[in-house]
Amino acid sequence: MLVVILPQQVPPSAPMSKFTRLAITHALMMAGDAAMVVALADSFFFSVDLDAARTQVLLFLAISFAPFLFVAPLIGPMIDRVPGGRRFVIQGVALVRTVLLVMMAQYIDSLALFPLVFASLVLQKTYIVSKSALVPSTVRSTTDLIEANSKLGLISGLTGAIAVVPAGILLATLGPSATMIYSALLFAAALLSATRLPNEVIAADAADQVESEQLHSGALQAGALTMTVLRGCVGYTLFHLAFWFRGQENGTFWLAVTVVVSSLAGMLGNFAAPIVRRHLREERMLIASLMVTAVVGVGMAIFGGIFGALVLAGAVNFVAAIARLSFESIVQRDAPGANHGRAFATFETRFQLAWALAAFIAVALQLPGPMGFLIVGLVAAGTLVHLLVGFGRLTKGARSGRGRTRSDRRRNDGSTARRGSPPSGQRNDGSAPTPP
Repeated sequence: MLVVILPQQVPPSAPMSKFTRLAITHALMMAGDAAMVVALADSFFFSVDLDAARTQVLLFLAISFAPFLFVAPLIGPMIDRVPGGRRFVIQGVALVRTVLLVMMAQYIDSLALFPLVFASLVLQKTYIVSKSALVPSTVRSTTDLIEANSKLGLISGLTGAIAVVPAGILLATLGPSATMIYSALLFAAALLSATRLPNEVIAADAADQVESEQLHSGALQAGALTMTVLRGCVGYTLFHLAFWFRGQENGTFWLAVTVVVSSLAGMLGNFAAPIVRRHLREERMLIASLMVTAVVGVGMAIFGGIFGALVLAGAVNFVAAIARLSFESIVQRDAPGANHGRAFATFETRFQLAWALAAFIAVALQLPGPMGFLIVGLVAAGTLVHLLVGFGRLTKGARSGRGRTRSDRRRNDGSTARRGSPPSGQRNDGSAPTPP
């Protein structure tokens, strides 16, 4: 008997979801960042005279404020309304960073390395703003935003940890120039991946009175203040330690350890935030984040030393990740009528400006290590006191939102259509909803 075995028909693969496309691009961008940091660890960046380095950093940080202070408020709204605007920005950032890394490989032993490095850091912050605007258009509804951002945070930490392995091997065998080229290749791959990002209008219309009022609610503004301070603490800590370690024995090694600790702490914060949110409401998560920063900052100023620096770096990155997801939850809760893509881009621009200003202060002050730790603690403590003293006034009008159950919030999100965004459960392209 002849048995004919027919080949099985392979069903067509499902189209890649919008979130998956963004996640792949994000992974490649973060991997490129991690590789660049490894390349800098053994470069001219950490061997040049300290005073000359500070001058170069201060000059470029001052120049880098211009896009945040002037360009972003004017260009940002226009980009939001152009189909593919944020996608175009991400593609541009990936392209320019590829070129910058190639140039950095050529100028690895020159003062020209400094403006190239900080141009790359400014572009990194520009990408984060654009990514934040795109996330709401890649999920089914606003209730999925926390999970989506948590996943992106975890992806950032994991891909960064993986990317540093070949970067370290290249650094040890071929030197920093080869590691820069490796980083450039990762950004080139991110550029190709970014061509598949959603081609959508983030905000088709200008903000109306309802959106403006919701985005100025007490709890939301308190959350924005907390995030601004915490993001500033992250920027200040990074640059304070970068220059303080230069005067310490094995400073380059300890800076590399600090970067690893900060990345792992941020990844852990992204993992823990959804769990913490099940037990604490958003306002308490923000208050707790400031308390931890204040206690650790003051405590490590007393304790001092490299161990104190590592603890502080890990703590501020951990609580900043938790606070970010808490803040995004408040935006979902208290501004259901707002365009979340535009809202997150606006707030993220403010947070990145705080990061840049704090970095400028850290470089300009030239403080000893423990004194810098104390500043972080005192700033967090002062913000905490301000929020606690004026908490009733700041959250006035938002209490009704806190009293609702999570199912009520989901129903509200599903019944309130946002201009420029798809209805809950429906994708912009009309396809069936897919989870992030």
